[in-house]
Amino acid sequence: MKHTTADFRHNHPLHLMVVWLLIYWGGMAINPFDRFDWLLENLLVFIYGALLVLTYQRFTFSNLSYGLFTLFMTLHLTGAHYTYAETPFGFWLMEWLDLSRNHFDRLVHFAYGLLCAHPLYELLRRLAHTSRRWSGFFTVTMVIGFSGFYEVIEMLVAMVVSPELGQAYLGTQGDNWDAQKDMGLALLGAIIAVAIILRWPEAIKAKTP
Repeated sequence: MKHTTADFRHNHPLHLMVVWLLIYWGGMAINPFDRFDWLLENLLVFIYGALLVLTYQRFTFSNLSYGLFTLFMTLHLTGAHYTYAETPFGFWLMEWLDLSRNHFDRLVHFAYGLLCAHPLYELLRRLAHTSRRWSGFFTVTMVIGFSGFYEVIEMLVAMVVSPELGQAYLGTQGDNWDAQKDMGLALLGAIIAVAIILRWPEAIKAKTP
């Protein structure tokens, strides 16, 4: 996978993504459903945002990957504002599909696998120089691994930092198998994304300018 490092000053598509996320983050920071839950959910934004900024010169993702990151973070910021169990879009789906619960959290976990698979695949191809098929396999295993790790971190944060938030932060909505279902959907999203990458490699190839 060939790649050229982009000068951020000339990467105009990335400028638009950054501006969009800053504006949307600011909007979602206004009167969230639960301010402390919003802060906890935004730990993900702060950590990954800092990593992408600090590593930009050493490893610049393609604009396709940055676009997928942007879409995922937009979904996450929406869930952080309302809490995942109270997101209006989830209630709309609940009514439209006659569901028993708000499934916005399920949608975001599926989106995590679907949208973050390509950046992980790109990382493996360029740094580890693994073959396309092995990169696809390791991408799927990394998604399920990170998904499980995040579920554990969520549990620890809820127990140690804010036990009183409980259900609001974890978003289980009374489902004892919530974590396993979330991980399963992330896995499904990653499998679909990798299948697309391997089936149409030229169609999804993107370089930074």
